[in-house]
Amino acid sequence: MSGFHLPSNYGMQGMLKEGHKLISGLEEAVLKNIEACQQVSKIASSSLGPNGMNKMVINHLDKLFVTNDAGTILQELEVQHPAAKVLVLAAKAQQEEIGDAANLVVSFAGELLGGAEQLIRTGLHPSEIVTGYAKASLKCLEILEKELVVPGSDTMDVRNPEEVVHRMKSAVASKQYGQESILCPLIADACIQVCPKNPMNFNVDNVRVAKILGGGIHDSQVVRGMVLKSESVGTIKKAQNAKVAVFGGGVDTAATETKGTVLINSGAELENYAKTEEAKVEELIKSIAASGATVIVSGGAVGEMALHFCERYKLMVVKIASKFELRRFCRTTGAVSLVKLQQPTPDELGFADSVVVEELGGTRVTVVKNETGGNLVATLVIRGSTDSLLDDVERAVDDGVNSYKAMCRDSKLVPGAGATEIELAKRLKEYGAMEAGLVQYAIDKYADSLEVVPRILAENAGLNSTDVISSLYAAHAANRTSAGVDIETGSIVDQDHEAGVWDLLTPKYWALKLATDAACTVLRVDQIIMAKQAGGPKPRAGDGGDED
Repeated sequence: MSGFHLPSNYGMQGMLKEGHKLISGLEEAVLKNIEACQQVSKIASSSLGPNGMNKMVINHLDKLFVTNDAGTILQELEVQHPAAKVLVLAAKAQQEEIGDAANLVVSFAGELLGGAEQLIRTGLHPSEIVTGYAKASLKCLEILEKELVVPGSDTMDVRNPEEVVHRMKSAVASKQYGQESILCPLIADACIQVCPKNPMNFNVDNVRVAKILGGGIHDSQVVRGMVLKSESVGTIKKAQNAKVAVFGGGVDTAATETKGTVLINSGAELENYAKTEEAKVEELIKSIAASGATVIVSGGAVGEMALHFCERYKLMVVKIASKFELRRFCRTTGAVSLVKLQQPTPDELGFADSVVVEELGGTRVTVVKNETGGNLVATLVIRGSTDSLLDDVERAVDDGVNSYKAMCRDSKLVPGAGATEIELAKRLKEYGAMEAGLVQYAIDKYADSLEVVPRILAENAGLNSTDVISSLYAAHAANRTSAGVDIETGSIVDQDHEAGVWDLLTPKYWALKLATDAACTVLRVDQIIMAKQAGGPKPRAGDGGDED
């Protein structure tokens, strides 16, 4: 027995390897988890809606974000707590799939957990709460889909700008309140231009954003085609009806890797030595010009000698450093990116109506238009006074484009401004009263949690939230199913087709579903066992990718 020695501490600690941390029990694990999740949800909820406050986040690379977009805030906050991470992951899933309502996921999940905490303190077991929440969620989504959809909104013409703006407004207004009337028509225009024959195949990536400092948001415009934020290399600044040759590897003489010694005996040999290289480059550029190309696009460096001959043969040279951008350029023009400098075949050449260097607000940009070949990419040129403002407008544009994608798939609308949530809360309370057992307490709390949306909208607008919610309930009790809160006056208004706020069904549906799942996941945890972190140097921050 001498070889075997008992660990000095007993119980779980003695069983696990040294350095493990064990957190268990209601007080320690469940309630602490709930508290952490509520902290995350507090951060997000004060940014919900058009009057939401901005957050200033400075990430590990010293980049400054000033935004009220929950998706961005949560991505930049490196949340360490395992339970809070569950909420962040749910919000990320919403942001990636639907592109909007990430804030609703976090705020609603935080509210559900807050309700659960009160129930646990009154003596309910977490598993009963989870059962109740799951039941309430199913009923809630059923009512949402079957009874609250605005009649006639399930069909729409995705190429009609008015209908598109109508459905996009609330998503854009929640990020850039007051600018939505300028931005929405621009986003709608860009989306409609690149919408394929079958709208289900709409690709978000085809609407690009070029941010150019100076001017104001009202100077923004949509360009059919691509806008590259650099000018052409060389002196040729425009080409009409251009045939385009794309070289992914750069336009330069092939330098050999090996070192060699060359013995030169006379001056004539020295002259000829440089000439042969020149002749080679000239021959290559001449062959490219002979293929009919008038524009060369390079994915790498452009050599001086090569550039000299490009000028001589009247070839416009454009350099695109980002490989993602180069790929999009090939998609826009239909060109094939060639690996080495050679004469392109007619199939490998792309076509553009025009490639022109223009000046936008003191910045020289290259605009590539391709309207005859069916435009595959549209670029929204946004103007603004500071970088952080431009970044924030870009997020609003992203949300707008994502809601266009969502409406191409499913265009059903539900009343906005908190109307849908209060109606759901009212119906769920009636449903909960008919359930037997302890489950009804959980269903009741689920219904209460839905009040989070109108409450936060009111709070962020500086209104008295208690008054607003009781007036909303009164209106809904009188069967005004689309009564929501007007955040400017604080009055209760029916969302009619002209003046109202409308939300797309899809983002709301998924947000409620994901939030419930996240909350239930956190409630099901009763122990956290954390291993000691592995040694070794800390990994470098950031994955070193480019901003695309």
